[in-house]
Amino acid sequence: MGVSAMAAEDTIKVGILHSLSGTMAISETTLKDAMLMLIDEQNKKGGLLGKQLEAVVVDPASDWPLFAERARGLIAQDKVAAVFGCWTSVSRKSVLPVFKELNSILFYPVQYEGEESERNVFYTGAAPNQQAIPAVDYLMEEGVERWVLEGTDYVYPRTTNKILEAYLKSKGVAAEDIKVNYTPFGFSDWQTEVSAIKDFGGAGKKTAVVSTVNGDANVPFYKELANQGVSASELPVVAFSVGEEELAGIDTKPLVGHLAAWNYFQSVDTPENEEFIAKWREFTKDDNRVTNDPMEAHYIGFNMWVKAVEAAGTTDTDKVIDAMVGVSVPNLTGGFSSMGANHHITKPVLIGEIQEDGQFEVVHETSGLVLGDEWSDYLPESKPLIADWRAPMSCGNFNTETGKCGGAGAAASN
Repeated sequence: MGVSAMAAEDTIKVGILHSLSGTMAISETTLKDAMLMLIDEQNKKGGLLGKQLEAVVVDPASDWPLFAERARGLIAQDKVAAVFGCWTSVSRKSVLPVFKELNSILFYPVQYEGEESERNVFYTGAAPNQQAIPAVDYLMEEGVERWVLEGTDYVYPRTTNKILEAYLKSKGVAAEDIKVNYTPFGFSDWQTEVSAIKDFGGAGKKTAVVSTVNGDANVPFYKELANQGVSASELPVVAFSVGEEELAGIDTKPLVGHLAAWNYFQSVDTPENEEFIAKWREFTKDDNRVTNDPMEAHYIGFNMWVKAVEAAGTTDTDKVIDAMVGVSVPNLTGGFSSMGANHHITKPVLIGEIQEDGQFEVVHETSGLVLGDEWSDYLPESKPLIADWRAPMSCGNFNTETGKCGGAGAAASN
């Protein structure tokens, strides 16, 4: 896990803040393992600034307040140089005050709802314009006219669906052709919900489900879709939180043809990805361990952090934050991802179709890299806002209409 036998000053500590128990463990345990692999690889290359890296792993147990407590321990007691962690937006929102108060760095590797740009956070997962909106565009091109926005009841699905609803209406979709529904974390009794989706889809217009269902609730959700004979050809589901790891626990035969939108799939055929998969299976001693998009986000974020620390010549938070903007490192899809001044990165957008073996076949890809947009153009309160953490602006919600940092309306809480 690290070189814990060495004196603390002889190592650079790296925090890993992922749920290893509870409803999100199905998704987050793999990210902990990925970080251990990346740290191990870096140590084999000689470490960083002449020191070995030491992983400090904690389990916030899918308990959102506990994320803040564990983050405080990593920063204040363990003295980590940076933290890689969180999955849900509610966990990220929980730790934000801690990172700001103690001035540390969080690398957040999962797709999220946008509407945020914090100085102490680097967002290596997708913003809505790098996942949700391209997925809807793809389905529209496929003839979809009626939409079910199905999500878990917390901030990421609610804000993403608010953006998608506004986007769909801007494209001429009528309000009665949009159904929005939420269920709790860990929800398992999907019979009534899936029946309602089928009824909504039986109105004579091609219908799709846009799923922001998160965590282990996805397993019974997809099982119930199969039980009720919901086929991808008549009612496709596009998911934003289901990847190879989540499909590993499901009989995928009835799900063939359903979709997911990500910025990486294990099936991507590049030398970089082939090498990454081989190293992953060697590290885990498991030839069946799958890779997924948030793992790639940690791969990108970790390598960006290493490069920024080397450029700064120190792990000092302020100097590393300044050095991060503009850093460019290889991604696993055959290109380079760069860190923008808004603390979001450039990524390709891929739409994948579920195959029988639990992998995805890419059916659509954007023509170039897309920079994450932190403030949605489809929400009136966000449209005039931009983020630029370079001096002299150094602001996460600069209002281009008023010329002031601090946003407008509801967005001013950032």
